[in-house]
Amino acid sequence: MAYKISQNLIGRFYVDSNCINCLLCSEIAPENFMANHHKGYVYIYRQPENDREKTRIQEAMILCPSSAINDNGK
Repeated sequence: MAYKISQNLIGRFYVDSNCINCLLCSEIAPENFMANHHKGYVYIYRQPENDREKTRIQEAMILCPSSAINDNGK
């Protein structure tokens, strides 16, 4: 079972332990995702501050090959 990566900034979106560190999300929304190369995952370091950023995170969710990006709806 996947768990929420603890480095995620608290908020609506987060990355879980299914992340395979492909960096696709960082390419789509670089202002919101950051990689921890040492531990091999990406996490949300900034929640979206506008609709454009929210849309990009949602696009990354759809395209994520490991379905590791989540939206808690809050």
